[in-house]
Amino acid sequence: MNNEVINAMIERRSIRKYKPDMVDKEIIDEIIKAGLYAASGRGYQAVIIVSVTDKKLRDRLMEMNRKIGGWDEGFDPFYGAPAVLIVLADKSVPTRVYDGSLVMGNLMLAAHTLGVGSCWIHRAKEEFESEEGKEILKSLGIEGDYEGIGHCVLGYPDEEKPPIKRKENRVFYAD
Repeated sequence: MNNEVINAMIERRSIRKYKPDMVDKEIIDEIIKAGLYAASGRGYQAVIIVSVTDKKLRDRLMEMNRKIGGWDEGFDPFYGAPAVLIVLADKSVPTRVYDGSLVMGNLMLAAHTLGVGSCWIHRAKEEFESEEGKEILKSLGIEGDYEGIGHCVLGYPDEEKPPIKRKENRVFYAD
């Protein structure tokens, strides 16, 4: 069976080396659109996406992330990706982490199909539980109590990633 969507799922890889060129806004908007159509518990659509293409804010987030991760100064946990989509979910919704994870999956898959590399970067939860993170959201006009689910970094790949062989014995049938 040959299916375009399934083939994209099989071919997509996390990219950890990016060219400095910014992704076109129209492409970022298409990726965001795919994220907004992710399934959500009870249809609450409690996830929001913050698109960051401003280098100063991107670098500020990267530095916060680096410190939380405990890496040495100069390390970029966003791997040089010029754009970041921050996925946040309403803390009052019990399915927020699952819903946000589905959004992240859609973002990464959409990016791949549009020729854009992506990678899920963790530590958004810690970033946006901090006073600095809350201040950033407030400065962007975002009100409410949100949990950081992840950063979907975006950029044009500066590396080739072959498909990874899947581990054996991961499916069990109860026919």
